[in-house]
Amino acid sequence: MESSLADKSGRCFRPGCPSRWLSSLIGLSLLVLVSCRTAAPTEVLPPDFYQIQHPGAHGLPKGTLYVQDQGDSIRFFVPGTDRQYLLDASRTTPLLFFRTQVDVDVFTIPFKVRPALGGVPPQLNSNFNAALYLGRRTDIYSYRTKTIAAGLETRQLRSRGLGYGLFGGIGSSTINELVTGGRVPFEYEGIILDIGVAAIYDARIFNVGLAAGADNLMDSNRRYWIYHRRPWFGVLFGLNLN
Repeated sequence: MESSLADKSGRCFRPGCPSRWLSSLIGLSLLVLVSCRTAAPTEVLPPDFYQIQHPGAHGLPKGTLYVQDQGDSIRFFVPGTDRQYLLDASRTTPLLFFRTQVDVDVFTIPFKVRPALGGVPPQLNSNFNAALYLGRRTDIYSYRTKTIAAGLETRQLRSRGLGYGLFGGIGSSTINELVTGGRVPFEYEGIILDIGVAAIYDARIFNVGLAAGADNLMDSNRRYWIYHRRPWFGVLFGLNLN
């Protein structure tokens, strides 16, 4: 049995081999480099068009409004009319602002879970990959009041985002005897193209989400590779480009 897990050069195909751990370490390093980004705290609401939750409770009309945060107050404009509304900053704490836009991200999937297939047990893979994501994101903004000292309060803006979309990218996968039904008697890192769908939570410091996709091996051994165009599931981390 051991002979089926190593080739004549001594390279090991077993999941616990040192080369596997090295690949995992490299994947984790790429994750840190790609997924982390610096974001300065947003102090005021970016001027733009927003939907307001329960606008009638604050004397505002329904529908999309153009919003300007003026520091001590917030001004609301009704598009296509000359109507506008002004709220004192002290009255903005219960408000939720929603903004939907196109989202473009670059992300990596540090771990892929492949279901059991062809006599091979479930796999947790950490090979290199990078993908471009295109989807829709809804940003949610809200204010909170933070007490600094007795009689001194400051207004802070919190933001988060939720999105969904499609992605495509490039990566690598280990091709060897085990995952080709014995048709490839050596090991190499095959080039693959990833395609799939993803759901993302944008925490402003980083993006995290869930992905489901399929890999396409880009060489002639695709006809032997048991995972060619077969589904996998993974966790993604990414960098927001907009």
